Amino acid sequence: MKPFLRQQLERYPIRLQELDFFLQQPDVVNDMDRYRALTRELAEVSVVAGLFGRFLQAESGLAQAREMLDDPDMAEMAKEEAASLEAQLPALEDELQRLLLPRDPDDVRNCYLEIRAGTGGDESALFAGDLLRMYVKYAERQGWKTEIVSQSDGEVGGYKEVVIRVLGEAVYGRLKFESGGHRVQRVPATETQGRIHTSACTVAALAEPDEAQAVQINPAELRIDTYRASGAGGQHINKTDSAVRITHLPTGIVAECQDDRSQHRNKARAMQVLLARIQEKARSEQAAKDAATRKGLIGSGDRSDRIRTYNFPQGRLTDHRINLTLYKLQFVMEGDLDEVIEALLLARKAEQLQELEAGVAGRP
Repeated sequence: MKPFLRQQLERYPIRLQELDFFLQQPDVVNDMDRYRALTRELAEVSVVAGLFGRFLQAESGLAQAREMLDDPDMAEMAKEEAASLEAQLPALEDELQRLLLPRDPDDVRNCYLEIRAGTGGDESALFAGDLLRMYVKYAERQGWKTEIVSQSDGEVGGYKEVVIRVLGEAVYGRLKFESGGHRVQRVPATETQGRIHTSACTVAALAEPDEAQAVQINPAELRIDTYRASGAGGQHINKTDSAVRITHLPTGIVAECQDDRSQHRNKARAMQVLLARIQEKARSEQAAKDAATRKGLIGSGDRSDRIRTYNFPQGRLTDHRINLTLYKLQFVMEGDLDEVIEALLLARKAEQLQELEAGVAGRP
C-alpha cells in the first residue's frame, strides 16, 4: 500500500474514537442537527476503519505465515495461508481506495441527456438520432427507463435537438462523462460520390436536481410561454396549447417540454430541466476554474470539448480524453458502451488518487 494511503487510513480509527466521545456529550445530544451530522459521519468512518482493521489483520497474518515457511512441520499450511492472504490484500486495498475517494452526491441521481445537432446540416441531425438510439439501447441494457422530454425533428430525419430523461440506479454517475462534442465520420446516405463527410453533435448530461436542495428561483425571473406541440402524439397534441417553454431571464437559459398532453405536467417537467441546466451551469463554471489550476484527463464537460470520434468506414471509436480506441463501433452504436464508460470511470479514479496524494503531500 502506498504510504500516503496508509497515512490517510491511520486517521480513521482516531476519528472514530473522537466521534464516540462527541456523541456522548450532552450539548451534542441536545443539538439534533449536529447529532445527526456526527451520526452520519460515524457510520461512514466506521466502515472505513473496520475495513482498514481487516486489511491490517490480513497483512499481519501474511507476515506470520511467511515466517513459518521455514518450519518443515508448518510449511505446507503456511504456504496455503500466505497464498490466500496474498489474494485478499489487493481486493481490500482497492476497496479502501474507493472509499477514500471523494464522491459526487449527484452520482446516484437520474439524468437528463441533451443531444443537439451541430455542424453538418442534415447529416448532423441524423447522427443526433443515432446517438439517441445508442443511449436508449444502453439504458435498456442497464435496466433503466427513458422518456423523451422535448424534441425538434430534423428536416430529413433525426433531431435538431432532443432531450431525454433517464431513470434508474446511479444513472448520472455513469453518464456524466458523455458531455461534450461527438464527431462522426461517414458517407451520408445522400452522398452520390462516396465521399466521407464529417459532422458533429453536442451532448450534455445533467443530473436531475434534488427538489429539497434545488436552487431557489424567483418566479418574477421566469417567463413562461405555452404553444401547440409538434411531432408525435396523435391529433390531440396539436389541438391545445399544452407545450410549455420556460425562460430564466437572468441567465437566458431555456427549457421546454411537449411530451405530455397535460400543460401542468409539461410545466413541471420543463421546470425540472431548467433547474438541471442552471445547476449544470454552476457546476461547469466551477469545473472551468478547477481546470485552470490542473489539467484533468476527463475535462470539464464543456460542449466545445471534442471528446469522441465515431469513424464508420474504419469501424473505429476514439475517446480523445483517455486515448481509448476501440474497433467495435457497430456494437457501440447498439448500446454496448460499458467498455468506454468503465475506462472513463477508471481514468477518473486514477485522477482522484493523484489529487489525494498531492493533497497529502502538500499538508504541513
